[in-house]
This record gives sequence, structure tokens and C-alpha cells, in this order.
Amino acid sequence: MRRRLILWAAFAVVHLLVACLGVLEPNQPMGDVYFVYEPWSNAALKGGAIVGITQTWVYPHLALAPMVAAHALAWLGGYVVAWAALVIICNAAGFWTLLGDGRSRSRRLAAWFWLVYVLAVGPVGMYRIDAITVPLAIVALLWLARRPALSSALLAAGAWIKIWPAALVAAAFVVMRRRGQIVTGALVTTAVVVGVVVIAGGAPHLLGFVTEQTGRGLQIEAPVATPYLWGAALHLEGWRVVYDRDILTFQVTGPGVQAVSTIMTPVLALAVAALAVLGFHKVRRGASFLRLFPPFALALVLMLIAVNKVGSPQFHVWLIAPLVLWLVLDRRRAIPLAALGLLSAVLTHAVYPILYWSLLSVEWLGVVALTVRNLVLLALLAWTVIRIVRVPTAPAIAPPAIVRGS
Repeated sequence: MRRRLILWAAFAVVHLLVACLGVLEPNQPMGDVYFVYEPWSNAALKGGAIVGITQTWVYPHLALAPMVAAHALAWLGGYVVAWAALVIICNAAGFWTLLGDGRSRSRRLAAWFWLVYVLAVGPVGMYRIDAITVPLAIVALLWLARRPALSSALLAAGAWIKIWPAALVAAAFVVMRRRGQIVTGALVTTAVVVGVVVIAGGAPHLLGFVTEQTGRGLQIEAPVATPYLWGAALHLEGWRVVYDRDILTFQVTGPGVQAVSTIMTPVLALAVAALAVLGFHKVRRGASFLRLFPPFALALVLMLIAVNKVGSPQFHVWLIAPLVLWLVLDRRRAIPLAALGLLSAVLTHAVYPILYWSLLSVEWLGVVALTVRNLVLLALLAWTVIRIVRVPTAPAIAPPAIVRGS
């Protein structure tokens, strides 16, 4: 009981501190909440445009649900405070599920890791829609072995908020034997969401969150944009950081940038496909769920971040769920990678919001900090893939011994 109380006290302190950092730190880490979430949800509630229904939207359709739900807590002190409260409530539900009765040492370690990561990544991990998907994914992964259909349904719901939990559904499909239940759970959730959207009149915008991404350039934080960022830092002709007013992000320009941007989507698809082939190979060779699923799920999520032309800092909260599960299932092997994940989170916090103006001004401090962060991210991906390769498989059946005559 005492250990649980300490963890819950730490939960309250960490979340209140991070909520306050959103106000205290520079470069508006809460900006998305009051610049876009509040106007979008207000318009929907007041009979105006409904993003994803009456117009194409950059997010999947269920993302509007928490944005609208936050208004129910606005009495606490306005929409921004309400959003923070909603995230804390969701995290508390996931934290309670993870901690259980508090007797499991691995679950306590995973709980501490989650809290440290929330603090390490800073306010961007709270004041973005991605924050809603993290506890949902953690609960789904904890239930995966015993309730695969329900787990898959929850992950699919998360994917209709922000697409990344689809990687966890894919990981479950590859590694688990009960693939029919994984497919069923995801399809049921998807059918419900699609049905509601179509009935509401949003059929023309059903896949808007996919098509809206195709024309994007290289976002400044994406690992693939790093060479262009250095070109801008060295003042090479034509290498610059620019602001895209349509997507509301900072991007890079330079020789061949359009071609690089165009090929990144198929490159990401090929990278994910290669990982899937590796996963299927391991499963066919008899690799156990316990050893294979955690690194495989983490690698798929890392691939979505590292091999992506969009590099938003909040993407790093996606790492929490697979790392939490790995710590629960196999903490000895997970600890080194969890530590590297924390380093990546700290560097992400340093880049945004603390050094963001230095980065946008292409000053050395900001550029170096982001470069190091990207190198750590790529190292984490490489290490995780190596772990997958080294997962033991069932030993081959030995040939019968030849009995020689005397």
C-alpha cells in the first residue's frame, strides 16, 4: 500500500508540474490547444464546420471527440486547463491499470518509467492530441494476451485519434497466434467509426487525414531533414527553414527536397514491410511472444518516427506504451533501451520548446541539439532491430543419431 501511495503522489506532482511548464516554458508549448483544438471543437459544438465531416481534416475522425469532451471540464479554469485535466484523468486510468495492486516489481518499475518520461518529454507530451492515445495504448497492450479482440478494438480506436497505434495492431497481428481476434476487434471499431462518419455526411472526407499528409514537405525536426538543416546553418545557397501556413509547421528547403519528400512515404512503407517480414520469420521459427512482441512493437513505432518526413516532437510520447509493456514483461532486457528512450525524450524537450527559437534561427545550439536527438533516435531503432534479430527461436529438430554396428 505504501509503495502505491508513493507512486500516486509522484503521479500528481509530475502531472501538475508538467501542466505548469506549459505556461512557464517559451515558444507556446500549449499552442495547439488554444490555437486549433478549441476553435475546432467550438465550431462543432456551435453548429459550424465539423472537421472531418464537413471539411477535410489532418487528423483521423475520432480526434475531435476528446477536443469536444474537454469542454465539459472548462469550468476548472478555461479550455487549456480543461485539456490538461482531461489528459491527467486519462493517464490516471492507464496508471491505475498498469499499477494494479502494486505488488509487481516490474509494473512498479514501468510506472516509475512512465512518470519520468512524462517529465522528461515535457509539456508537448500533455498539450497535444497524442497524449490521449498513450494511456489507451498502454491499457490495450496490458490486456493483449488475455483479451486480444478488446485490445485490438482499443488500439483501433486510438488509431482513429492519431494513426500511430495502428503499428501496435500490426505488431499484434504478426506475432500473436490468435490473428482472427486481432482482425475482428480492429474491424469492428473501424466499421463503427466509418459508419458514423458516413451517416453524418462525411464520406467525401473519410480519408482526408491520409491525403492531407501526402503533399507535406520535410518538417524541420524529422531525421531526414537534418542534412538540410545543416545546409541552412552553414548558409548554403537555397538551404533554408520556411513556414508552411497551410500545415502550420516549419519545413526545410534545399536541392532535391521535393524528391526526398516524395519518396519518404514509400520508403516508410518498405521499411515497415521489411520489419513485418522479419517478424513473421521469427514467429515461424518459433520465437516466443514474451521475447518477440515488445521489441517488435517498439521497432514498428520507432520506424514511424525515424523514417518519416513529419517529425513533430510529440511523436516521442508514442514510445511510452511499447517500452512500458517491455518493462512489465522483461524488465532486465528492456531497461537499457528504456534509458535510451528517456535520453531521447530529454533531448526532445530541450529542442522543443526550450531551444526552439535557436533551432528556427538555425543557430548552432539548436541545430546540434536536434542532430544529437535524431542520432539517439536512430540508435534506439537500430538497437531494437538488433534485439529482434537476436530473439531466440525454437531449436531445430536434431537428426536421429546413427547407430553404428560394433
